[in-house]
This record gives sequence, C-alpha cells and structure tokens, in this order.
Amino acid sequence: MVTNFRASVDRFADLPTLYAQMTATPEFQAAFGDPLSLSIVEPGEEPREHEMPEPFAAQAECGGIIAAIFDLFTGTRLEPLAADIGWGLVNSFHFVAGKLHQREDSLAREVGDLARNPDVSEVYTTALEEKQLLCQSTAEQRQAIECMRDYAAEMYRAQSGWPWSPARGTRASSASSASQIAALDFLRARQLATRERHMPQGPIVVVTGPADWHDWRQIWDRLDAIKVRVPHMTLVTTGQRRGVDQIAAAWAARPEIGVPVVVYGLYGSGRKTAFTRNRKILDLKPVEALLCEGSGIQANLYQLLRQADIPIHAFRKVDQCVDTGAMALSRRRPVH
Repeated sequence: MVTNFRASVDRFADLPTLYAQMTATPEFQAAFGDPLSLSIVEPGEEPREHEMPEPFAAQAECGGIIAAIFDLFTGTRLEPLAADIGWGLVNSFHFVAGKLHQREDSLAREVGDLARNPDVSEVYTTALEEKQLLCQSTAEQRQAIECMRDYAAEMYRAQSGWPWSPARGTRASSASSASQIAALDFLRARQLATRERHMPQGPIVVVTGPADWHDWRQIWDRLDAIKVRVPHMTLVTTGQRRGVDQIAAAWAARPEIGVPVVVYGLYGSGRKTAFTRNRKILDLKPVEALLCEGSGIQANLYQLLRQADIPIHAFRKVDQCVDTGAMALSRRRPVH
C-alpha cells in the first residue's frame, strides 16, 4: 500500500512537467492562440471565420521539421549537408515573413491614405473597414510565420551548434529575444527613430576578428564578463560568417543571453570600404570592444578605438587554446 501511494505521488509530481511538454510556449500562444474573429486570407476575398493552427501543433511540427532532417542525415554520408538543408528550411519561413511584412506596410499606407481623405459614403466605409481587416490579417499571418521561424531557428541552433542568421537583411521579431539586425536597417532606424524592433537601445559593444579563429571559449568568457558590467548591451560585429564574428553571434543567440546583434557588413567593394566601415563603427560610440588579431583592417579599428579612449579587450592568435571540438563543429557550419 505504501509503495503504491508513493508511486501515485511520484506520478502526480511529474504532472506539471508533463503538462508543460504538452502545451505551447507563450510565443506560440500569443501568435496562434487568440486569432481575429474574422480575417481575410488573400486580397480580394470576403471576410470569413478562418481558424489558426493549434498552437502546440504548430510548435511541434515546426521543430519536428528541422529535427527530422538532422536525425535522418546523422551517421550517413549526407550528414555534412544537414546544416545546409536546415538553414534553408528556416530561411523559407524568413522569406515568407519578409513578403508579408512588405504587404503589411503597403496596406498600412493605403489605410492611412483612406483615413486622410474621409468620405461619408457607404462604399468608402466598407472599403476602409475591409482594408483595415486585410492589414490586420496580414500582420497576424506575419507574426505567426515569424514565430515559427524563430522556433525553427532555435531548433537549428540546438542541432548544428550555430545560430541561424539570414544571408542578408534583418531577423527581428517580437517573439524572440535573440535578433540579428542588418546595419542598414539599424542606421535607418537610428536616424528616423522608427520601428523599435530594428533599433536596439543598449550600449554598443564591438566584436571583430579574423575568419580563421577557433578559440571560442576565451571570447565567450570575456563576453560573459562584459555582459555583467553592461547587461543591456547590443553587440556589433563585422558580419563574417566564420571565425570571431560567428563565435560572438553564437554567444549572443543563447537563450540565457539573448543579446541583439547588429551585423555591420561591407556595403560596396574594395579595401577602402572596410576602413570606411571602421570609422562608421566608431561613430556608434561603443562603450567597449573585443578585437582579435587579424588583418590590417582589425589593426586600423584598434587604432581608431584606442584614440577614442574606448576600452579594448585584445587577443593575439598565438594565445589561442587548441579546441578540437570547436574546430570539428566549425566544419559543420554551412556557408551561405
């Protein structure tokens, strides 16, 4: 009797955990759990009652797509391709979300034009209401797809060991604490003071170095220390898809970190463009910088930051520790 009673208690003690595994995260509940009473799925359609996918099913299927590819390819001759396929699946969500975002912006402008030119006719009222509903429905679609993209991206990170990032442009949404913002979006938002999700507010910490850097631990440890002093920091990298920049992006993307990353890539060609970028990074007024020994471009940025009296954490190539696990992981990293 005592044994049976204890077994029952143990089972009930596990219920919260089991229940949590059977319910969607708050992000999916917000994006899928409370849809509009009416929606317009495609432009030109009549308003109707359309159901959203069930939140937990959306989350489970979204993560399952990514996990299935890695499970299928692991241990086979296709294993090196798993990260590339997984990246493409996440990017498909990102591409569709971008199209919806453009449509939403266009519809919002149309609603604004109608609102600025009011008309008392019934035709005008109907047109305005339907345009507003279409805009809201498109926003609802975008939020759902962004939520799925962010969850698929987190599954990709868990499976590959590297954060997902788009080949170009910005990844930012209200459903994810980790984000990656293209420099052009960041500077445009800074100038116009619009679109909060493209405008990280925290003090800026610059991280850059060569693409052939493998010692991730020393970079993560130093970034951990910086974040203690600058808890609301925004990370600025030079956008290289390997080495120091990618190591820093992987640190920022961890759920317990959640630091936004501004990818300050090269816009143009030629050596002069890189030095111009260095001066623009300095204009962001960073509070600290982590630089790893590399080319003359890193040396130039070091000099600019030093002249501006910005604290610099500098690492030399010869001081790296050999980490075969990190190097093996880096070979799995897809190039896009």
